[in-house]
Amino acid sequence: MQDETAGDPMTGLLWTHKSLSNLQDALRAQGFCLSRPTIGRLLVARDYSLRVNHKCEASKQSAGRDAQFRYLARWRKAYLSRQLPVISVDTKKVELVGNFKQSGCAWRTQHRRVNIYDFPSLAQGKAIPYGIYDIGSNQGYVVVGTSHDTPEFAVAAIRQWWLAVGQHAYQLSQHLLIECDCGGSNGNRRRWFKVGLQGLADECGLKITVTHYPTGASKWNPIEHRMFNLISGNWAGRPLESYETVINYIATTSTATGFSCQAYLDTTSYATGLKVSAAEFESLSWRPHKRFPKWNYTIYPRRR
Repeated sequence: MQDETAGDPMTGLLWTHKSLSNLQDALRAQGFCLSRPTIGRLLVARDYSLRVNHKCEASKQSAGRDAQFRYLARWRKAYLSRQLPVISVDTKKVELVGNFKQSGCAWRTQHRRVNIYDFPSLAQGKAIPYGIYDIGSNQGYVVVGTSHDTPEFAVAAIRQWWLAVGQHAYQLSQHLLIECDCGGSNGNRRRWFKVGLQGLADECGLKITVTHYPTGASKWNPIEHRMFNLISGNWAGRPLESYETVINYIATTSTATGFSCQAYLDTTSYATGLKVSAAEFESLSWRPHKRFPKWNYTIYPRRR
């Protein structure tokens, strides 16, 4: 074990790449005949155990990362204290629709037979779930797209939530706070996302404030650990055979603490590569905040 052992000099944690079978052969060559369970117990007695990779090494963090977290929390608290809508948005992992293996397990009397290969050509299509999580009411809404995850699709999903849920739950509100990641279809550098939100602000007379989580901090977005994990658990081990199946699993996701979710299928074809002209961008009625203007900004309606 001397040349096959690595470890942490601070904690004393040790590990090895040798398998129990390899160790058994090496010991047998030295005249020791031990079973693999015995070798395993001896390793545990010497502080060895089976380990997995642990994702904890971060690249260079964005300047002002912690200050942005505090700034975002203050805006959220201010809106919730006034009973104004605060939504957390993001795109869930794209799923192939068809008889494909789904991670996780489910109670059955026998194994479920699925396709050996996950070829897109075998799929009915792809499901792109864009989620909107209402932090104040602990309610979810997912728009399942079928074409591409674009800024146009992201804004359309937020608009669909507002028309179907938001304007009825917050009838007197003219304010909306959106918390989202720093990348993807709703990234802070996406000009089309800002242009689309301007259209929503003009249509509904909303003053929309957007706060982005810093780069590499998407896992702190509330939607990740308050809604997406529940949906994944609801369809764990169950193939998503059709779009109806996807919608049903999302719509039946709930918890004992009051969370429930709605789903909507959006079959619109969203084009990729759309560009925003300089004149169109300059026509926006928006104001970047003094505090981290690249992450925080407010869009004002140009008309009612």
